[in-house]
Amino acid sequence: MPRIILHIDLDAFYASAEKARNPELIGKPVVIGADPGGGKGRGVVAACSYEARKFGIRSGMPISRAYKLCPDAVYLRPDFAYYNHLSSEIMDLFRKFASRLEQASVDEAYLDVSDRVSSYNNVESYVKSIKEALKESFSLTCSVGAAVNKSIAKIASDIKKPGGITIIRPEDSKEFLASLPVGKISGVGAKTEEVLEEMGIKTIGELANADGKELVKVFGKNGVWLWGIANAIERVQVEEILERKSINHEFTFQKDTDDENLIRKTIDDLIEKVHNRLVDDNLICKTIGIKIRYENFATFIREKSAADYTDSKNTISSIAYSLFNEFKNNKKVRLLGVRLSNLKSMEDKQQSLSAWQE
Repeated sequence: MPRIILHIDLDAFYASAEKARNPELIGKPVVIGADPGGGKGRGVVAACSYEARKFGIRSGMPISRAYKLCPDAVYLRPDFAYYNHLSSEIMDLFRKFASRLEQASVDEAYLDVSDRVSSYNNVESYVKSIKEALKESFSLTCSVGAAVNKSIAKIASDIKKPGGITIIRPEDSKEFLASLPVGKISGVGAKTEEVLEEMGIKTIGELANADGKELVKVFGKNGVWLWGIANAIERVQVEEILERKSINHEFTFQKDTDDENLIRKTIDDLIEKVHNRLVDDNLICKTIGIKIRYENFATFIREKSAADYTDSKNTISSIAYSLFNEFKNNKKVRLLGVRLSNLKSMEDKQQSLSAWQE
């Protein structure tokens, strides 16, 4: 049975994340980056929505240029704490669908689903279930590539953006790659592409037929890697990062509420759940976070670090409530969440204490 590797790429993640917490932005061109300053601002575009891209706006573009192309766009400063928090929650969702998950960036992941899907005939329906779960839980979309290895899956995920699914069966791998420019290979930058072109190699098919010894002579061990990708025989494993980055629990009310007693009881329940997981896994944490979503879907996240690593429920509760009190207003609450991060094992702390005592 050939491997089945997915590469999932969240569509326009920063801009989509802003739309998820503020639905009023849906359908509008959204630009994340520096202050445009009425067209005189300095800095660049960090990310933008697909609506903004229709005006020619791209990541890395001077923000002043973006403003001239679309002065009516919504310009927002990046909220990296929110994006990272959301990314962590999304990766936890993806883990439920994979034997191994490798997070490649804040908005990308590889999933090995070889023992979850019986054949390539069933890949599309399985991917759709992942996409539906992502949409239902986070109001986000993604593009997915499926193939026998990581390199082909990543290339495939870019074919039908946004929101598409591209499945490359093992027997079609070399044909799929053959006509593509070598720059489509992840890790092949402008300099490598230039050297390959000097060797008469412009497409991945030409790279596959190149003299392997010559590639090694020019690129060293990377020459073997390039040749392996071009010939669809790359078999790099999806490497699961076993260290847990966070523990979180959320609760969505059936009906938006401003009942303070109900809200506080819910927070207490969430604290109990994250604390139990912390203790069960023999972990300690340093950072405590609160997530709150209001009736208009506006979502806010606050985090604060304790003075030292702890597994104290009282400490977690104290910090969580101090963060929650920052949100007090007259709006009804739709969702609450509590998150513990900056984790390490209790054994690490005990070893540190032993070393200090010695």
